[in-house]
Amino acid sequence: MSFFHSCPAAFSFLFATLSFAQNQQQMPRDYRGVQIIVPGIFVTPVPNAPFSATVDILSHENLPDGSVNISTTIAHVARSSSGRIYNERRELVPANFKGEPELLSAHIYDPSSRLNIFYNPFQRIARESIYDGPPAAPPNTVPTRTPPNNPYFKQENIGTQPLDGLILTGIRKTHIIPAGMSGTGKEIAIVDEYWYSPDLSIYMIIKHNDPRTGEQLVAVSNVERHEPAASVFAIPTNYKIVDENPPALPATQQTPEAAPTQR
Repeated sequence: MSFFHSCPAAFSFLFATLSFAQNQQQMPRDYRGVQIIVPGIFVTPVPNAPFSATVDILSHENLPDGSVNISTTIAHVARSSSGRIYNERRELVPANFKGEPELLSAHIYDPSSRLNIFYNPFQRIARESIYDGPPAAPPNTVPTRTPPNNPYFKQENIGTQPLDGLILTGIRKTHIIPAGMSGTGKEIAIVDEYWYSPDLSIYMIIKHNDPRTGEQLVAVSNVERHEPAASVFAIPTNYKIVDENPPALPATQQTPEAAPTQR
């Protein structure tokens, strides 16, 4: 069952991810407001926890004229037993849109080979590169800590809740904007909630509420905890593969530091 059907009252949002620290739960960076491009969640490339799922995204954006722009989208994510991950981004569409939103981009990463692939469905190009280290998380999703001893920030544990056979642990972060700085003449509380699955090493529900800009939600649903089909991690056959690794230096110019990375 979709999270929107089981929890219809919840629609605030923030995108989140985990760092690549092994199976560590960490907090994403504080949300900066309702945005047009929504990266969704980032799936950590850890082994022995295969799954596939749908990411539901719902946005209520407060507009300057007092109206509210409601938009939604989905994304499909997956991880194999080896830790290979698949993630995608789809177009935000009106709430009354029927069908599956258009795919904008997809990302595949294999931690064993460090092969990183981004493919573009409009150009039908897949860009490949070898990372020297784990790929960086998308902007505004790198975990940070709540500032200590700051009266305008508060972080609290909010217990546990079940979802799709998993037990999630929740954290709420509140950021107070004083009346003189909020632009509204009133004190504003920006509230973010993060619901984490230790079993899957991802954030399953992330909510954001800022009275000035709106409410948004990212929620993982339809979790299937078995090995995804190999085709999920394959580049479509009609795509051109572009190798974006830097050219190798001639052997006479190489130093131990400059030697090319081998696949």
